Amino acid sequence: MTPYINVPTKTIVTPENKTFAYREIGVPSAVPVIGLIHLSGNLDNWDPSVIDGIAQEHRLILPDYQGVGGSGGKAAKSIQGMAQEIREFIHALGLEKIDLFGFSMGGFVAQEVINQEPALIRRAILTGTGPRGGQGIRDVTRISDQSLAKALVTFTDIKAYLFFTRTPNGKRQAAQFLKRIKSRQTDRDRSIGWPAYRTQLKAINQWGSEKPIDFSKLDIPVLVANGDHDIMVPTKPNSYALDEAFTNSQLIIYPDAGHAGVFQFADDFVKQVNKFLS
Repeated sequence: MTPYINVPTKTIVTPENKTFAYREIGVPSAVPVIGLIHLSGNLDNWDPSVIDGIAQEHRLILPDYQGVGGSGGKAAKSIQGMAQEIREFIHALGLEKIDLFGFSMGGFVAQEVINQEPALIRRAILTGTGPRGGQGIRDVTRISDQSLAKALVTFTDIKAYLFFTRTPNGKRQAAQFLKRIKSRQTDRDRSIGWPAYRTQLKAINQWGSEKPIDFSKLDIPVLVANGDHDIMVPTKPNSYALDEAFTNSQLIIYPDAGHAGVFQFADDFVKQVNKFLS
């Protein structure tokens, strides 16, 4: 199997005339996994260790949002709008049933995809994320801006501050993660532009002010996972509230881990995901 860092980037134009850039990896499977990335993220921000591990047993399709990376258009102004566009992408591929893997903001978008079209979803994996209107989600802009300022001053990638704990172990894990996501040498995706980044932040702020989604009538199996010290989407109460929001869910909390706990504990997370999807 071609490793994720060498998988070519493809494009597709939807019937709505929207161009999406995406990468596809893995073995043939009846139900593919659609991966939805974090705030400001593009195709190169997925951890190759996690993607390659899941791809050993499943087919993954990872798109850029509109207005980001190689995708066309402008960034949607709401999380609901992002979900609608992702659904258009999914249907353009001719898919009738999918599994969802959402990380951070991607978890917000995944929830709205479930809310908008539950019959499309077989199973969902929601990581580093929380429910609509969850505690502290409106603070993402403030926390991101503070961390960006610190990152610029210290010449450090902002994800080292936002995604990992500041313990010695957390700092080591951050360095290893950043090395992995920068290992692709050719055909790298374009970084998000400043206007699209601010549009996404405003969408998150709005989403954090809205009422929670009622998932109580759905029986979709859901895996919720996070680190025990997420400063972006506080683990308590959000991960626990998300677990309780679904009637058929399970929760994994990783120790001494932050927002990107599932990437820090990549080996275990891959095992858990492959077991869950199977």
